[in-house]
Order: sequence, then structure tokens, then C-alpha cells
Amino acid sequence: MDLGLKGHVALVTGASRGIGRSIALGLAQEGCNLVVCARSRDAIEDAAAEFRGTGAEVEALAADVTAAADVERVVAAAIARFGTVHVLVNNVGGSRGGATPSDEEWQEALDLNLFSTIRTTRLVLPHMQRQRYGRIINVASIYGRESGGNPTYNAAKASVISFSKTLARQLAPEGITVNSLCPGSILFPGGGWERRQQADPDGIADFVRRDMPMGRFGRLEELTPVALFMASPLSSLLTGAAINVDGGQSRSLI
Repeated sequence: MDLGLKGHVALVTGASRGIGRSIALGLAQEGCNLVVCARSRDAIEDAAAEFRGTGAEVEALAADVTAAADVERVVAAAIARFGTVHVLVNNVGGSRGGATPSDEEWQEALDLNLFSTIRTTRLVLPHMQRQRYGRIINVASIYGRESGGNPTYNAAKASVISFSKTLARQLAPEGITVNSLCPGSILFPGGGWERRQQADPDGIADFVRRDMPMGRFGRLEELTPVALFMASPLSSLLTGAAINVDGGQSRSLI
């Protein structure tokens, strides 16, 4: 199926590994040109080399999207190189802290998950509004739709989903869609689930038996095609949605 993405410009944050890298590679394979960023220059350049191998034009930047100035620099580079952005994937996320997080841990989680999404979206939106077209995908989590994970992660991802829904309704008349992609537990090299599995193999095996109806973790190649559809012109009626890709892991009815 031709998704109609050839020649589109996609901006993907946190694109050096894991979910962000997989989505960026899929977009490049579909014919998009890319603007990608991550904190590590070496890591994002390594990823960019793979993306360029598809024939895509790629602008790769080392940037910390929790810093407003870095977000401004990334979006400015996208416009300077390509003139516009058709697809925005806000992928950066994560958190730390236990049952009683400190103020600093709360602020870190909100900066990483919510405010980075808000700032990048705010800067990209005028360009999408001028062309009356855009696809915004905010990577959230099933633990933004129901309880799970630590408090800072749960609250931050729930906020991302709420932001996405509200913005989607506001932008619907302008040809811009906004959706949340909600992965379940996805296993990939260097990711959090791999680290937990290595640290506590028996505990993680129990978790899989208890919480994963398919009896295994999800894989990047199972998540990315959903993101590609959300990024495409074919998803024109899909907006304000929070799409679980979790193998039945989540328990929420809504």
C-alpha cells in the first residue's frame, strides 16, 4: 500500500534509538525527508547514516528537547533545510522516581514528556497551519490511559494524551490531525525493558506471564506500521485518538 508520504518532511525527536529510530527509519523508507534529534551527537549521526541509506535527505542535530532554546534550534533547522514540516513525531519521554517522587523528579518528568511535546508542537504548528495540513503524533503509553508505571510517568503520559485530544479538536478544521500513540511494553536493545530483564530475569518472566496475554513483549516492527499510518494522508479521519499497540496488555475499557 502506498501511504502517500513520498516527499513529505518529518521531524522526529529522540530518534537515535528504540521507538523514535524505528519510526524515523520507517518514514524514510516511505519516502520522507527527515529532521531528527537526540541528546548524543554520535548516536544521532549513527542513526542518520542508516536513514540516509534509504535515499532520504536528513538533517540530524544533537539537542536536548527539555531546553526551549534547543527546540527552537531544531525547528529552525527544519524550516531552513526543507521549508516546512508535514509530520511531527514527539517521541522523547521517560521518567524516574519511586512511589514518592521529589519535586525535582516531577519537574524532570513533565519537562521530558509534556513540555517538550508542547514546545515542539507550538513551533511547528504555524507552518502546518499555513499549508492547512499536518500530522502530529505524540508518543504516550498505555500507562497514560490507566494506572501503571511510576507516578511521574503515569501522570506525564496522561497529560500528553489530554493535550493531544484538546489540540486535535481545535485543529480539526485546519486539516491538522493530532493523535497519541500508546505502546505497551516494547522490548528493544538498550531499552528499559531489556535492562529490567537483565537485572531480574525471573521477575520479568513473571510479569510477562501475568500481564502479557500474548506471552511476550512487543517488537518495534509491530509498533512502527501503526505510526506510519497515523503519519500518512490516509489517516485523515483519525484525530484525537489514543491508539494502544500492546498485544492486549492494557485493561482499560476506554
